[in-house]
Amino acid sequence: MSTTDQDAALQLDALTGAGCYRVFVDTMSGSLERRPELDKLLDQLRPGDTLVVWRLDRLGRSIRHLIDQLQALADRGIGFRSLQETIDTTSPGGRLVFHVFAALAEFERDLIRERTNAGLSAARARGRNGGRPPQLSADQVKTARRMYEQQDMTVAQIGNVLGVSRTTIHRTLNRQPEPTAPRRASRTGTAG
Repeated sequence: MSTTDQDAALQLDALTGAGCYRVFVDTMSGSLERRPELDKLLDQLRPGDTLVVWRLDRLGRSIRHLIDQLQALADRGIGFRSLQETIDTTSPGGRLVFHVFAALAEFERDLIRERTNAGLSAARARGRNGGRPPQLSADQVKTARRMYEQQDMTVAQIGNVLGVSRTTIHRTLNRQPEPTAPRRASRTGTAG
């Protein structure tokens, strides 16, 4: 549970009233990636235990994060109960609610994936390629290849000269050079 001073007592009273014998309190924002007390709590849970929270947002700030957390608990044989939303995964009705949440989250992910793919396809149809723009210009790539072939500098030194990382130089050197367009033969003729 995460708390602020205004509702800490309310949450503690509700959890104690629900039969919780051990309460973990994170005073940091739940939106943070690391929550030490939550991590400690999750580490101490064993199969057959039930994690009780005052409200769903005490466990996860986004529906995706919450679903992932609940799935991880279910996989470990741990029940879940939210007092405010009256969800209890140890009961058939609670499991149904959880599965509806999971289905909605999966549906949302699928919609996002479809929209992303449609946008990429439309951009490709207009002649645009997605992805990050190259860090090195064509001239810089030629310079990097020439410096590497001379074997006077390390890959890291070449990166320093060109202002990019060693990894970028490795990636550039491993990529096949762009084929050059064949030159058209010029025709000259004389008319007689």
